[in-house]
Amino acid sequence: MADPNQLSLTDTKFISQLDALYLLAQRILKGNLQADRRTERKGSGIDFADYSEYQHGDDYRAIDWKVYARNEQLLVKLFEVEEDTTVYILLDTSPSMQSKLDGAKKLAASLGYIALNSLDRLASYSLSDKLEHIMPPSRGRGKTLPFLRSLESLEVSGSDTRFSQCCKSLQARHRKRGIVIVISDFLFPNGYNDGLRTLQSAGHDIYCLQIHDPADLKCDWLGDANLYCSETGDHQKVTITEAEAAAYTKAMKNWNDSLKTYCKRKGIGLTTVTSEDAFDDVIQGLLRRGGLVK
Repeated sequence: MADPNQLSLTDTKFISQLDALYLLAQRILKGNLQADRRTERKGSGIDFADYSEYQHGDDYRAIDWKVYARNEQLLVKLFEVEEDTTVYILLDTSPSMQSKLDGAKKLAASLGYIALNSLDRLASYSLSDKLEHIMPPSRGRGKTLPFLRSLESLEVSGSDTRFSQCCKSLQARHRKRGIVIVISDFLFPNGYNDGLRTLQSAGHDIYCLQIHDPADLKCDWLGDANLYCSETGDHQKVTITEAEAAAYTKAMKNWNDSLKTYCKRKGIGLTTVTSEDAFDDVIQGLLRRGGLVK
C-alpha cells in the first residue's frame, strides 16, 4: 500500500483530509478565524449596532417602526459590516527547507484550503532571497485546486533567506491587514526579528509555524567533515568532537528558545513541529487550541 505521506496534493484522498479539516474549522472556530472581520463601519450587515436619524435617500426598509410608534421619531437601524479576512501564507522555500518542504507544503495546503473554502481572500507566497507568488491573490472554493497545483509544483530555490526583505516586499504589495502565517524552519542567517517586527507594525495578526527535520536539532557526526551551508554556500573543513556536537545541539536549542521567547513577548502565535509529524494532526491541534488569532 502506498505511503499516505507521499500522496499528491491534488489526490482525492488528500483532499478528503483537507475537507475534514475544513469542517472541523467550521465547527470549532466559528468566529475565531473570522474574529477580525467586524469593523466599526456601519452598514447593512447582520448584527445591530446603532441608530441614526432618517435622512432623505436612506433605505426606508431600515426604519424602526416600533420606535416611531413609541416616540414618533424616524430612526434607521445600523448594522455592523462584516468584511472578508485576508490570509497571507508565506512558505519558506530556501535551500535549508529541502528535507522539510513536503511537510511544509501540506501545512500550507491545509490552511489555504480552509481559507478559500471559508470565502476568505488568500494571498500565498514563497520566500527565500526574494518574495514570489505561489498563486495570485484569490477568493472562493473554485480556487482550491489551482492553489494546490501551484503549491505542489514548488521546489527549493534561491540562496539565503532574506526574511526581512521579503516582509517589506509583502507590505509594498498589500496594505490590507490580515492574518500572516509564516511556515519555515526560521533558520534565517540575518534573524527573524526585523521581519516579524515589519509585519506586526503593519497591524497583521501573525502566526509562526516552525518546522524542523529532526536531524536539524542535534549533531550525530563525529570526526573530520566538509560542511556546506545550504543557505549561503559557505564551505568549511572541521573536525567534530563530542564537545562540538554538544555545542551545536545547545546552539539550536538556544535559537529555538529565543524564537519562542520573542513570539511570546510580542504576542505572536508559534507552533513548532517536525517533518515527521502528520500534517492533519498538527492542523487539528491548532484548531482545537483556538486557531491562529490570539
